[in-house]
Amino acid sequence: MARPFSKKDAKALLKEHRDTLSQLDAVPAALQACRESIKQCSDHLAAQNVMTILRDIPVEEINNREKRAFRVKALREGGYATIADIVPAPVHALASVYGVSEDAARSIKRIADEMAAQAGQGCKIRLSADDRSQEASDLIAAICRFQQIKPLAGLAKQLADINRRDITAALADLEPVHGTITWMFASKEKRQKAMEGFCRLTELKIDAYGTESASLLAAFQAAQSCTETDAWNDFTANPVPYFNVLEEINPGLLGNDDALYGLPEELAREIQDECYFPDGLLCELRRYQEWGVRYILHQGRVLLGDEMGLGKTVQAIAAMVSLKNTGASHFLVVCPASVITNWCREIRKMSRLSVIKIHGSSRKDAFLTWQQTGGVAVTTYETAAYCDLPEAFRFSMLVVDEAHYIKNPEAKRTKNVRALCTHADRLLFMTGTALENKAEEMVSLISILQPQIGARLHDMTFMSSAPLFRKTVAPVYYRRKREDVLTELPDLIQSREWCTMNQQEEAAYEQAVLSGNFAASRQVSWNMPDLSDSSKAARLLELIEEAEADGRKVLVFSYFLDTIRKIADLLGNRCVNPISGAVSPERRQEIIDEFNQAPSGTVLPAQIQSGGTGLNMQAASVVILCEPQLKPSAENQAISRAYRMGQTRNVLVYRLLCEDSVDEKIISLLEDKQAVFDAFADKSEAADESREIDERTLGNIIQEEIERINAKRQ
Repeated sequence: MARPFSKKDAKALLKEHRDTLSQLDAVPAALQACRESIKQCSDHLAAQNVMTILRDIPVEEINNREKRAFRVKALREGGYATIADIVPAPVHALASVYGVSEDAARSIKRIADEMAAQAGQGCKIRLSADDRSQEASDLIAAICRFQQIKPLAGLAKQLADINRRDITAALADLEPVHGTITWMFASKEKRQKAMEGFCRLTELKIDAYGTESASLLAAFQAAQSCTETDAWNDFTANPVPYFNVLEEINPGLLGNDDALYGLPEELAREIQDECYFPDGLLCELRRYQEWGVRYILHQGRVLLGDEMGLGKTVQAIAAMVSLKNTGASHFLVVCPASVITNWCREIRKMSRLSVIKIHGSSRKDAFLTWQQTGGVAVTTYETAAYCDLPEAFRFSMLVVDEAHYIKNPEAKRTKNVRALCTHADRLLFMTGTALENKAEEMVSLISILQPQIGARLHDMTFMSSAPLFRKTVAPVYYRRKREDVLTELPDLIQSREWCTMNQQEEAAYEQAVLSGNFAASRQVSWNMPDLSDSSKAARLLELIEEAEADGRKVLVFSYFLDTIRKIADLLGNRCVNPISGAVSPERRQEIIDEFNQAPSGTVLPAQIQSGGTGLNMQAASVVILCEPQLKPSAENQAISRAYRMGQTRNVLVYRLLCEDSVDEKIISLLEDKQAVFDAFADKSEAADESREIDERTLGNIIQEEIERINAKRQ
């Protein structure tokens, strides 16, 4: 017998369940509203970018588009100075300008709209924590709400759908209590059903449905109240999901419009269908990265040549995770000693894969443990010589980082890696160095991976830039460039900070030059015994103070260890310990961890040869170069430590230079060399080497300076 209930309780229970169902149904609807808001906000932001472009196009350009002499002077006098002024204007407003007919106004409007459409075709949007315009903030907030609501929407629908029939039936049974007359004359059977309905609704309220609904709706309410500040903080901490959502909802506004990412269509369709199992991967991949993982899995033996900063490491880890989920057990990574610690940490951070480092005195024991237990073994090119495997031993995948290290077939480390390749079911070679203009080296690596393709390429190296060569190499060599897939990266703002030497600096510099000391001559301003007399040091301190005020951290690079030591002494507790060639890989990573956790204004000084490669330091958004580098590639690699995927702030690069010094001549010479190689389709190693300043050229620069100084003294 159902227990009795009061009419008041019954009405309250009816209302509560109706409200709960209604609120649960509102969650998927809110998700759809967020989706539409993201589309609208991103379109609006793109339109704003188009208008920015059009503001730089003077109204006179109208006459260059058609062979008609529109009265653009009258338009300018009427307040229509640029194409951006014309686009939003209605025809009748343009026709109201004295001297502009309605026919001319319609033509002018049409031409301006065509120009706007052309500008919009190639227009991409960028999201940066330094550009918090209202349009950008609206978009970030909409994506933040979408991400928080998305997992709730499916649960809400599931909860509502599973229980809707029972709730609806119970509500119908309890409905008679609403009317006093209806309830007064209700039959015994209806009263019994109402009591049973009341009991069912009461039980639903306190069982899993009720508690889960309450928890879900509370989370939904919190998601709805996400503020712009909350959204920007979340974006800064974890930007990848924001870009993924935007790519999903409004494709084309970010990255490459090419859905096949440059691969031949037939191969791309196969890769698109490749299964990828990410369970156990602890980070979210960008769409182009997931495509790279599918390429690795489908092709089996490949050379991944993505440009620096695009996340080759995480693609390799994701491929290993997917293989692990399909039964694979053993993986081996070979890398330079400088990044072995970083590899181990990244694998632990980004996946649930177990890691064993095979290096140092315990390498033999570690190698045996890996053979017995599996997981990911990480070793160096040097230690690979000690990794002797039984002839029958097989492992799932060999990952070779910085694979251009084994470009020489006769080198010992190449032979060591080749020996390991014979035991691997899959091979993944990785390099950020462009190989298109060093086709022989590319073919050397490809011949290890896929000998048949390597043999075909031997006679095609002279045409490495031709479509046929690229099509032939596509099944084994895959390279994406940063400007193609990471157009959402914030701006890279570079500036030259010209410093004027004081008398003490000038005297020290001239002494170094006249003595013929190349190294001392390049240490302009930094070779002062007391850096309080250094104009570059003074500017360095100013830039660090500006960075601290703007909530930024700073990387300081120099070729010279003496300069780095002096800067570290000058800054004291404002900087972490410097990184140099003498610092072990393990200690480098500890220093970077300390830097990542340090407050704004903290500085990491590093020798450019050591800190400029293989390390990720997105926590910094200011890069200071103490002197011009003779190898432009060294500067580019150093900047790429901060300007890479995951960076959410504009990266500011400052080059400290002194007038009337070798700084001026080196910069000028590099500019001339750059102009010669602007015709190269890709930043290639060949181009970089040709842009380098060799010792002979530096000697000529020093001789010119000697002559200038002597002439000045006379």
